[in-house]
Amino acid sequence: MSESSVAGARGMSVAAAFAGMRSVAPVVFRAGCPDCRGRFELAASALRLAIGASRRTTFYSFTCPGCGAAVRKPAGERIVELLTGGGVRTLRLHSTV
Repeated sequence: MSESSVAGARGMSVAAAFAGMRSVAPVVFRAGCPDCRGRFELAASALRLAIGASRRTTFYSFTCPGCGAAVRKPAGERIVELLTGGGVRTLRLHSTV
């Protein structure tokens, strides 16, 4: 990158940087309910992610839109990465030991 392009990038306004963007598609996640076996798509706002000290205490949860059941599923590293990147609210569980 040349020195002039670096200087130009630093002086760019937020409005100029995003001028070409029209809209951003909302992120949706596919999920399934173990109770009613329903399959559906959920917005990031419908999910919660809890990150604990171990695999056992790291999970995501949601309420099934079909039957209303509270669903809790384990979340491995890849799931955590996808959910956090998609804007899902995250709760970090801290050990008291």
